[in-house]
Amino acid sequence: MAGIQIHTEHDLQSPTLVEGLPGVGLVGKIATDHLVETLEMEHYANVSCEGLPKLGVYAEGEREVQPPVRLYADEANDLLALQSDVPVSPQAAPAFADCVTGWFDAEDVTPIYVSGLGAENRATPPAMFGVSTGGAGDRLDELDLATPNERGAISGPTGALVAAAAERNLPGLGLVVETNPKFPDPEAARVLIEDGIGPLAGVEVDVEALVEQAEDVQAQREQLAKKLQEAEGDASSEAKPLRMYQ
Repeated sequence: MAGIQIHTEHDLQSPTLVEGLPGVGLVGKIATDHLVETLEMEHYANVSCEGLPKLGVYAEGEREVQPPVRLYADEANDLLALQSDVPVSPQAAPAFADCVTGWFDAEDVTPIYVSGLGAENRATPPAMFGVSTGGAGDRLDELDLATPNERGAISGPTGALVAAAAERNLPGLGLVVETNPKFPDPEAARVLIEDGIGPLAGVEVDVEALVEQAEDVQAQREQLAKKLQEAEGDASSEAKPLRMYQ
């Protein structure tokens, strides 16, 4: 049966959920994966909504195969995380959003939707603003989170989730952070957690690992840029591999 299938029972009371679908800069996925790992969240439910790919995902050192989209729970903090190992296609996004949003409504879940705003020359640290559905904006005001400085739209499966919540007038929170459009951006994910997700969900999360990842990614970008400059300055004809992360 399509929908949310409980894997392990947890006692949750009107939980907050962090959405981590893959998107630009992978900011939502990086942030959510970090929450699951750092808070040692437990596998709570499987998401088998219509349109999701039928895959069996296996992990290093584990025997049990899992579906690609799952929910994890931190009972102590009344927190859920939507973790996805696959993108949701545009064709499947509306049905997926209706399926998940219906469950949010039934279980009194307040979601935090996460989206990256691609910026070639993003600020340091990345800028972030918050939006809301269903009158939940007061929580953003309490944290003094910025409002958008221009008109825009959230697209893709996250946009479909936001639209479904707005159509049903359900409370939801949206965090939009500047991110590198070409590379995974752990620094933007760090800002999401420290300045948005953590305060909104009432949890403290160690983000040192994300700081280290950001430094590694920056070093890889500089290495790539150097290789590209060398290639452009070499007039001789030569074919050779250009490995981005070697």
